[in-house]
Amino acid sequence: MRVRKANSWRGQSRRESGAVGFSLLELMIVMALIMIVGGISFMALQPALKDARVNHAYEDMLMQLRVARQRAITERKQYIVCFGVAAPAGALTPMGAPTTQSVQMFRWDAGTALSAATQISANTLPSDMQFQTVAGIPSNPATVPDGFGAGATAIDFDQGVTAGVKNQVMFMPDGSAHDTSGSWNSGIIYVGRTSDLYSSRAVTLYGTTGRIRGWRLMNTAGGPQWLQQ
Repeated sequence: MRVRKANSWRGQSRRESGAVGFSLLELMIVMALIMIVGGISFMALQPALKDARVNHAYEDMLMQLRVARQRAITERKQYIVCFGVAAPAGALTPMGAPTTQSVQMFRWDAGTALSAATQISANTLPSDMQFQTVAGIPSNPATVPDGFGAGATAIDFDQGVTAGVKNQVMFMPDGSAHDTSGSWNSGIIYVGRTSDLYSSRAVTLYGTTGRIRGWRLMNTAGGPQWLQQ
């Protein structure tokens, strides 16, 4: 009698133990399904991640100009924004080595040398974005943003100024934009991803008023067209 009870208890224990466990094969199938779903989700997110990096680069160059202008007005100071390598060479002292993807802001106090300008910020574009004109963007005065340039120069400020510094803008306390020699500074800057035409964005600046506008290249029925954002 006792033996039967013991055997019965051991059988029941084995059945209960098996009911709550998973075999190695089942675990491997679940892990494989998780990896497949994860891979599909990652691939589906790639376009959104690329768009996010485009928007990051665009907002970075746009907001640095707007912030510099607003600070110049509010603080009654001169603010300089440099895109790419700071220029003229040696005139400004950046924090660390500037690169072709950097956006830097300086405050230049009245009565001091340009080399004494204080750096306020230093940002870097996402790794796959850079200041460039991607092949295929509109290139004549009637189709480029605000009619500035010919879509050939990525950082093209100091429009119409002989020997002007193309990658540098200085905002004055009245909100206008100049170069460091005192000339009005109007122009345009482009950013985009290599070989990705419709990742192109642009920002234009009117020197006399300091007006800043953002642009996005759109795929329209008539071909690539810049639309103001």
